[in-house]
Amino acid sequence: KKPALMESPQKKGVCFRVYTRTPKKPNSALRKVAKIRLTNSIEIIASIPGEGHNLQEHSVVLVRGGRVKDLPGVKYRVIRGTLDLQGVMNRKQSRSKYGAKKGK
Repeated sequence: KKPALMESPQKKGVCFRVYTRTPKKPNSALRKVAKIRLTNSIEIIASIPGEGHNLQEHSVVLVRGGRVKDLPGVKYRVIRGTLDLQGVMNRKQSRSKYGAKKGK
């Protein structure tokens, strides 16, 4: 199901396009996604979870498996709070999934 990862738990890659996509019916939104060229030179589309992000072209990210059910062809997610992608700001619950620091 995740052939681009080559049996690895994660892979590093470089974003070459960051954009939004619309989900399939019956949902409606603008989901944030990135086209990423992995270190094994495979190109994939990965979702950017959480609210707000600081990704742009040439950002280096860590990619894990995990499809997004309402976005066809998106079988990967980027990991927040590692490399160039910051964690979600002002997040209080399930912080570890979004790389958020413990607020004071």
